[in-house]
Amino acid sequence: MNSQEYIEVAVRIAPFSEENAEIVTAEISELPFESFTMEDPVLKCYIQKELYDAQALKVVLGGLEGLGFETEFSANLMPAVNWNAVWESQFTPIVVDGKCTIKASFHEGLKRTRYNITIDPKMAFGTGHHQTTYMMCRALLQNEDAVRDKVVLDMGCGTAVLAILAAKMKAAQVYGIDIDAVAAISAYDNAKLNRVGKKIETYCGDASLLQRSTYDLILANINRNILLQDIPTYTQCLRRDGQLYISGFYVEDMPMLIGMAASTGLEYTGHDSIDNWCCIRFRKNG
Repeated sequence: MNSQEYIEVAVRIAPFSEENAEIVTAEISELPFESFTMEDPVLKCYIQKELYDAQALKVVLGGLEGLGFETEFSANLMPAVNWNAVWESQFTPIVVDGKCTIKASFHEGLKRTRYNITIDPKMAFGTGHHQTTYMMCRALLQNEDAVRDKVVLDMGCGTAVLAILAAKMKAAQVYGIDIDAVAAISAYDNAKLNRVGKKIETYCGDASLLQRSTYDLILANINRNILLQDIPTYTQCLRRDGQLYISGFYVEDMPMLIGMAASTGLEYTGHDSIDNWCCIRFRKNG
């Protein structure tokens, strides 16, 4: 039973906007917070009690001065909760285009598809945006030649859904990187659970780790601000004719991201959208 105690930090943002909240999220993500939710006018952030450092948070928020908004925060201890039970009640199986099923070990009696992925994350607050996971999986399924026998990187791998699917689609080698140590461990365990542990290597860190190698395909389901920051690094580490698939942002963010990618030499090749969430595909020519 996982009844870990958590601190809920409420960061009040004035003026509040999704863009301002994303900026705050990107900065606070450098600390060991596990989940964020936007509830105008606050951004709620969750962290294990023993990992909470109010002074470190104050320093991070202080670094945002001059960006056109102000922040203040309060912190409260949440009652002990069995987060595994909460997660089980919230997570429903995902079936992507009838070809890939993403489920938990407690889901039984499901019809098998071509690719079946079981995940049991150690992270307390769910599995992320299903729309973005769905679109990234669909991008892989629709572009099998970009995966088979290729070296694939899952950046911000989380529970390693995308890394596992790439491995099952016969990628030659798959790497998973996440800035959260809990996520990196969870990704490693899930790879073993799906019998692709020998093909997937997971690491804890940021985009600086990419420079250890080059890749045929990079998958990055993160958020707009991190993508804008790291696309130049992705491009540098892509092999000739390599591809980049990104998600974790809204349709209205497309021009900004396509512009950044173009400035680094990437060619836009297509996109997908569900409920205003977006996934874009790029190729590196030459």
